[in-house]
Amino acid sequence: MTDTSDEEHGDANEAGHDHGREEFSEDPVGHTRATAGMTVGELVESYGEAGIGAADVHEAGDVLAEMFGDEDCTVFCSLAGAMVPAGMRRVVSDLIRDGYIDVLVTTGANLTHDTIEAIGGKHHHGRTHDPERSAREHDENLRDEEVDRIYNVYLPQEHFAEFEGHLRDDVFPALEAHDSVSIADLTRELGRANAEVNEREGVAEDPGVAAAAYESDVPIYCPAVQDSVLGLQAWMYGQTADFTLDALADMTELTDLAFAADDAGCLLVGGGVPKNFTLQTMLVTPRAYDYAVQITMDPEATGGLSGATLDEARSWGKLEKDARNASVYGDATVMLPMLVSAARERIE
Repeated sequence: MTDTSDEEHGDANEAGHDHGREEFSEDPVGHTRATAGMTVGELVESYGEAGIGAADVHEAGDVLAEMFGDEDCTVFCSLAGAMVPAGMRRVVSDLIRDGYIDVLVTTGANLTHDTIEAIGGKHHHGRTHDPERSAREHDENLRDEEVDRIYNVYLPQEHFAEFEGHLRDDVFPALEAHDSVSIADLTRELGRANAEVNEREGVAEDPGVAAAAYESDVPIYCPAVQDSVLGLQAWMYGQTADFTLDALADMTELTDLAFAADDAGCLLVGGGVPKNFTLQTMLVTPRAYDYAVQITMDPEATGGLSGATLDEARSWGKLEKDARNASVYGDATVMLPMLVSAARERIE
């Protein structure tokens, strides 16, 4: 009698110990290097050898580089959270100036803080608590000193008075000649005025995001502008002047951009209104996003839009079925510069 067990065992070895597994395939986890002289791009590339969050960062960097490198792709960027006060202003304005972002959707708060820096104000390093005071006493003391706190960033309140004067002198009057203006018209005029004052006053700081968008003919949409000091000032100005914002006027222009795109991609920084406004644009077009990268700290389990996965967006028709997408869960002030730097290194 012939014993075939050795032959069968040998065949299994040659097939890589195939035990009829459908999901598993041999792909050993490697080990990331962290050495002196490595570039950010090399670090993110090496994350591809690792697992858990590192693998997600690698995948996001890969998708972002492909999206930025696709010359036929119209890139929509949503920017939520306190990204400008936290020091991410130049990352975004450089992306706009260098042609990587074609459409920006952001908050009135980011535009407010962007403008404050453009006209000469500064945000300052602070702290989340004072070890010699209770948390409440710490913020009560800041209130008495007329300093606003954004986590560990401080902003003296006098900058808001300067911001109001800038809007009333340099921005709003130019828009009064129209019966009503779109929010995109407001942000465009804001960018023009910011660039003009920044140069005229010799401000050392970069003129910023709105100025870069104005100079690069990149539209900025701000669907919840009233939820900000910029919106409050627009409302107050309209009480005594012929000035009205049309909240729906941007919809046609934004939808036209989505219709005209050969390929479309989105970089979603944070959640909230900017994220949904960017994604929902595709619901009224015959197409969807071909690329999507999301940076968020919001978990899916809350059920909110901010934490909703990009795979869920695919079910709505916001992403193409075969879209390349990746999500990174972490602080955007850490992750955005890392991913952008790695993507730009690969392309440039």
